[in-house]
Amino acid sequence: MAGHSHWAGIKHKKALVDNKRGKLWSRLSKAIIVAAKLGGGDLDTNIRLRKAIDDAKAVSMPKDNIERAVKRGTGELDGGNLEEVLYEGYGPGGVAILCDVLTDNRNRTAPEMRVLFERNGGNLGTINSVAYLFDRKGLILFAAETDEERLTEVALEGGADDIQRGDSGGWEVTCPPENFSDLLAAFEAAQLQPELSEVTRLPQTTVEVEGSVAQQAMRLLELLDEHDDVQSVSTNLSITDDSLGG
Repeated sequence: MAGHSHWAGIKHKKALVDNKRGKLWSRLSKAIIVAAKLGGGDLDTNIRLRKAIDDAKAVSMPKDNIERAVKRGTGELDGGNLEEVLYEGYGPGGVAILCDVLTDNRNRTAPEMRVLFERNGGNLGTINSVAYLFDRKGLILFAAETDEERLTEVALEGGADDIQRGDSGGWEVTCPPENFSDLLAAFEAAQLQPELSEVTRLPQTTVEVEGSVAQQAMRLLELLDEHDDVQSVSTNLSITDDSLGG
């Protein structure tokens, strides 16, 4: 999980310093719309929606924006016609990349994604060209000082399939996607607050690249992550600070 942990860390730090508030709110609004569309507007029963709203509140998204997004998802307002699409491709050095996208227009998004890949040393692939290299998992991260015994007890009872120390010293808990909501609820009931929680795609193995190739690969990942329709980016890239020094 080292490669994923590195990129997850980059994403987490990036989110903390992201001053492009309008773009961030747009991304979070889409997540709220889809969560409400799939599971309804009741926060007590729709944990995915509750998490999306918590994420929005954490970056000071206005209450009115949040409420409008929920209503778009439930059909009370227009503008909820979003679909989830997975784009797959290869980046510099043969690293595999997956982009989870929410779009209201595939005909616009697909060529934009293709251009981003091709102009930055990669190529957009076909369905399952790289997805088979990843396992879809729920990932929940906790601070290093979290009580190990309590964390382990709640995690195993809640349906986790793995608990381990991450590269940064914190705890990484993984679970099948279908157990994600129940596991989050179990941690909440136990008053264990995660630093990050998401359903993501973890690479089965990682690919190491160095120097200019590593820098180009990171640039492609950043550009994909900045695209308005992209909700998350997964990769099997594994790099260190030394390899970026190229």
